[in-house]
Amino acid sequence: MELKSLLEKIAKKYLETDKKSGKLFLLAVLMEEIGEVAEAVRKGDKKAIEEELADATFVIFCLANMFEVNLEDKIIEKYLIGDPSKNWDLPD
Repeated sequence: MELKSLLEKIAKKYLETDKKSGKLFLLAVLMEEIGEVAEAVRKGDKKAIEEELADATFVIFCLANMFEVNLEDKIIEKYLIGDPSKNWDLPD
């Protein structure tokens, strides 16, 4: 399944509920999920990392749908066509 199709399916199922919940609620849920990702990574728990990354990604997709962001095109533009890694402060 392509990302665009996945986003459409998520929007069909959850967008109306997300609109009722509101953008600040979704943002709060995202922050909570990111904290859970961090905890799973800290523990090195692969199963939990998988679970929490799925949760955080889902909330990101919900926010993208709420704000009508073409996430697939933006990721392609920014990370596949472009290459921001040259601006990252990485050790040699």
